[in-house]
Amino acid sequence: MITLDTLQAICPSTRASKLELYVDPLNAAMAEYSIDWTPVREAAFLAQIAHESGSFNYVRELASGEAYEGRDDLGNTESGDGRRFKGRGLIQITGRANYNTCGQALSLPLLDSPELLEEPVNAARSAAWFWDSRHLNELADRGDFKTITRKINGGLTHYAERVELWERAQGALA
Repeated sequence: MITLDTLQAICPSTRASKLELYVDPLNAAMAEYSIDWTPVREAAFLAQIAHESGSFNYVRELASGEAYEGRDDLGNTESGDGRRFKGRGLIQITGRANYNTCGQALSLPLLDSPELLEEPVNAARSAAWFWDSRHLNELADRGDFKTITRKINGGLTHYAERVELWERAQGALA
């Protein structure tokens, strides 16, 4: 079970009041998607979402989303999709197609209300759903953090920072 102390050990610079918002939603989401079976899975998941969310400070991408405009690979086929469907949630769900699939999986009207992913429960559930939909538990079980990063990020952007968070998470869960 994830506690406030666990999250503080991973993200020591984040206010406790901010982290506290995510303790129960994360525990529920991790249980729903079997991420809580082992500390290995938990550490990999928590490290990745801590990085993607700026240590749990952001559930909406800081950039405008303009860079995603017209990106067919994200399903952004309508004018304004880039801004409307920019990264949200703890793992930064991005693009009309991902919002649609995530919304169907979580029974949320995300195409009409993408900001629902900014709520703590939905931010945590969307991250756990994304993790599960990419079969990342299996990669975590093998210790393949590099491939997990590629599947989340599309590359190895800020990999050293992710590894540092992963090491902190492993220590916090030991």
